[in-house]
Amino acid sequence: MWWPAFLLALPLAHAASIPAAHDHNDESHHVNKRLPKSWSLDADHPAQAMYKRAPGDGTDYPAVGSPTWSAAWPQSSPDVNQLPKQWVDALNDAVAAGKIPNIPQSHNTPGTNPIYPPGVNPNGPEVCSATYKCRIEGDVWDAPDGTFATAFDDGPTPVCTMCSLCLLIAIVLISARLQYTPTLLKFLEDNEETATHFMIGVNILQNPQLFLDTFNSGGDIAVHTWTHPYMTTLSNLEIVAQLGWTAEIIRNSTGGRVPRYWRPPFGDSDVRVRSIALEVFGLETVIWNMETSDWGLATGLTTPEKIHDSFVHWLAGPKSPGMMVLEHETSAQSVAAFMAAYPLIKPAGWKVDSLAALIGDSTYQNSKDGSSPVKFDGILANGADNTPPASLTSASSAPASQANSVPAASQTSQTGTRSQTPSPTTEGQHASQTSNSASSRGAHLLVALCTSALVAAISTVS
Repeated sequence: MWWPAFLLALPLAHAASIPAAHDHNDESHHVNKRLPKSWSLDADHPAQAMYKRAPGDGTDYPAVGSPTWSAAWPQSSPDVNQLPKQWVDALNDAVAAGKIPNIPQSHNTPGTNPIYPPGVNPNGPEVCSATYKCRIEGDVWDAPDGTFATAFDDGPTPVCTMCSLCLLIAIVLISARLQYTPTLLKFLEDNEETATHFMIGVNILQNPQLFLDTFNSGGDIAVHTWTHPYMTTLSNLEIVAQLGWTAEIIRNSTGGRVPRYWRPPFGDSDVRVRSIALEVFGLETVIWNMETSDWGLATGLTTPEKIHDSFVHWLAGPKSPGMMVLEHETSAQSVAAFMAAYPLIKPAGWKVDSLAALIGDSTYQNSKDGSSPVKFDGILANGADNTPPASLTSASSAPASQANSVPAASQTSQTGTRSQTPSPTTEGQHASQTSNSASSRGAHLLVALCTSALVAAISTVS
C-alpha cells in the first residue's frame, strides 16, 4: 500500500491545517421555501433591544465574509471587557430582578465532566445540571412523538484543506469524501430535507461562504456558542459573551434574524446558564435524548457499524418520545454515518424534519424561517446605522461575574426543575475536539480528522 507513507507526513502540514477566513461576498443563493408558521416575541423582552439591524432599514452593511465584516468579531475567546453595554445592562437587570440564580461555577479538567463545589447537588432543583441528565422544565430534550428531529452541531466545517495540501494525488481519488458541511448540504438537498445547524461562532467567522450556503439552502441556524466551552464553568459575563457574539454574528449575517434556539456544548448547562440565555438573549435551550458518539469516529472511540446498529435499535423502538439525536458535521465519517442511517428512518414509520421546525412555531425570534419577512420593531438599538457590532459601546466596568445578591432558591419556582439520577453525558469526553483556542482547535482537530478520513476513504479505493 502506498498511502501509509504519506499519512506519516500529515503532522508536517500542521501549520496549514487552520481554515483561513474567506472573503466571499456572493449572497445570491436559492433559498428553500417552507410553509408559513406563526411566531411571536414579547415587545418588552430584552432581546428586542439586543440587536440593532434589520432588513429594510435602508442601510448598507458589510457583506458576509468581507474584511469589514470579519474585523467586527472576536478572533478567539471573547474578552468580557469588550462586551456591548446593552448586553451587560440586560444581564444586570435580570440579576437585579432575581431571574439569574447565584449558583457557583463548576470546574473541570480537559476530557472530564464538570463538577460543582462540595455541598452543591447537580441534580437538585437549584442547580439541575443537564450534564447529569437533570431536566429543567421548558428546555427541549425530546422531539414530538413519531418524529425524527434532524440537527447537526459544530458547523460550518470546510473541506479538508490540510489533506489537499499534503495529498494531491489522494484528493483526485477521494475529494468527494473529504467534504463535511458541503457533503451534508448536498445530501439534504438531494433528499429534499432541511436540518437545524447549531453553529460555533468562530467557525462562522472562518467559513463565511459555508455559512451562507447552509442558510441559503434552507438550513435553520441556531447558537452553539463562540468557542465551544463547558458553559457551567464560566462566569455570568463569559456566558453572555459566548452566547451574545454567536447570536449577533448569526443575526448580522442572515438579514437580521435573531436566533431562537441554542445548544450547550457537551450538553453542559444548568439553571444559571439557561436563565442567562433566556433572560438576556431570549434563547431557548435544546439538548438531546439519543447520542451517536459520532465525534469519536475520528479517534476510534466508536465505529460506523456501532452507530448504524444504534440507529437500527432506536428506529425499531417506541415512537414516544420522538428522536432528538446528537450528530455532528465535523468529519467525513460523522456525515457519512447520518447518510447511512437516513434511508432507514422513514420506512420505520418516522416523520423527518428540521429540529427547529418540529419543536416550535418559528426558527427565529423575529422571523418564521430563513425565507420569511423579518420583524424589526424594537430590535433597532440606538438607531440604525452601519457601525460594526464590535464598536458598540462597551461596558466601562464589568459587574460581578456571579449574581451575589440573588438566592438560588428564587429561581426554582420559575423554572420548575426536576432532578434525575446522575448520569454524566459521554459527549464531555471529546473536549480535545473543541478547545477554546480557535487556532489550536483547528490544528489538532484537522490532524485527527483528516488522518482518519484518509484512512477510511483511501481504503475504499485501494
